[in-house]
Amino acid sequence: MAGKETGLFRENWQEVEDFGKARAAMLALQHLFAMFGATILVPRLTGLDPAVALFTSALGTLAFYFITRGRVPAYLGSSFSFIIPLQVVVFQENLGLGIGPAMVGVMFAGLIYVLVALILKRVGPEFFKRILPPVVVGPVIIIIGLALAPVARDMFMEHPQTAIITLILTVVASIFLRGFLRLIPILIGIIGGYVFALFLGIVDLSPINEAAWLAWPSFTAPSLQGSLAAITIITPIALVTIVEHLGDVVALSRTSGKDFVSNPGLHRTLFGDGIATMIAGLFGGPPNTTYSENVGVLALTGVKNALIVSMAAIFVLSVSFIGKFGALIQSIPPAVMGGITFLLFGMIAGVGLRTLTENEVDFSNPRNLVIVSLTLVVGLSGISLEVGGLVFEQMGLAAMVGIFLNLVLPRREIGFVTAFPAGRIEE
Repeated sequence: MAGKETGLFRENWQEVEDFGKARAAMLALQHLFAMFGATILVPRLTGLDPAVALFTSALGTLAFYFITRGRVPAYLGSSFSFIIPLQVVVFQENLGLGIGPAMVGVMFAGLIYVLVALILKRVGPEFFKRILPPVVVGPVIIIIGLALAPVARDMFMEHPQTAIITLILTVVASIFLRGFLRLIPILIGIIGGYVFALFLGIVDLSPINEAAWLAWPSFTAPSLQGSLAAITIITPIALVTIVEHLGDVVALSRTSGKDFVSNPGLHRTLFGDGIATMIAGLFGGPPNTTYSENVGVLALTGVKNALIVSMAAIFVLSVSFIGKFGALIQSIPPAVMGGITFLLFGMIAGVGLRTLTENEVDFSNPRNLVIVSLTLVVGLSGISLEVGGLVFEQMGLAAMVGIFLNLVLPRREIGFVTAFPAGRIEE
């Protein structure tokens, strides 16, 4: 087995060398730009240090790379699902426990991932393939992209002109350019949009001038004082995000054309996600999760090398200690990222549509039509459901609805269509 994994690493590295190290670095930079805005937004909203969030996301991604044996090209960044419980633990007046106890809750959330991963290893992936056929997976992937549309809209509307220019440059680069330039449309769009924003005078350069070249992130160690309350508030959210993790892994599988559910297995991806979240809690960062933005990068460029994503993590790790570069990235106007995310989030939704069409889901079958329709509406309506004190919303709730309907509605056909059709998956 070790020989196979060493062979895979060599294969990934050979592809990097085929691109050329400088070009591979530019491909990795795209992933840095894609994850940066969302990763630092969560700590800004929860009182954590953005530099620590960058550090822990990079460290978590590298840990994920090795745990998944270098097979899964996923970047792990700050999870939005934990924003409210973190705010409650850190800020709420009648609680206000602070960051230290909150980090204990984060580490316990990661522990839940690890425990569920061990269960998954016992039952195997076939069980989840049966409860997550294309008729369920397709609409859930669509929701991953479309549920993020309001985030893209808000950034876009910060300065529509800049967002439109950025979007046009990205689309032109991805369709009309040739050779290596066609593989870096996001980088081209961001640079072009940034220059346009500079020309309009809407970029604040003062933070770059004021930032130190080297800056140590404000790490915060977990604190046991008051941690029990933090655990009860933060940890249950892991049960919701585990469902989201399953959807993200399937989306990655569809985008990459590889069956990550079976190889390296959901137990490894979930274990890697859990370890990454525990690492975040150890240093004072927000919980980590696989990032849809980076799935969009994979779909747009067609480059699905996990080593390149790991190179992006190394860049992010360095950036967390370089004050001026971090300030430069933060100076990118929201409208520039709005133009980029309009395309990236739509690309994710497109992967979901492809899942339905390539598996020839029969919409003349009322059963399939009901499952897809209700899953989409529940996921995009914004409604939430509280079960035993746990609040399920958007993708998590939609996935539950789709899984439930798939299990209880009678089937007219015998068997099920796999989410990974034969002949399309690379072993």
